[in-house]
Amino acid sequence: MKNNGEKGTFVIKIERCQNETWQGKLTWADENKSIAFRSALELMKLMNEAMVITKSQNQIVENHSVS
Repeated sequence: MKNNGEKGTFVIKIERCQNETWQGKLTWADENKSIAFRSALELMKLMNEAMVITKSQNQIVENHSVS
């Protein structure tokens, strides 16, 4: 996987472990958004999606900045 240099801050609250995986709440601190997750895989996907959104927003800002 290519390292694009983007960073994000997440707070992860594991509420229980059921069916051999974690369930809990993910808070994206940079955007102050929270979402529940039902598995460790879903947690990783949510974090990845947040970083893709951040990268897309940064590219839009860079493309529209005044030189």
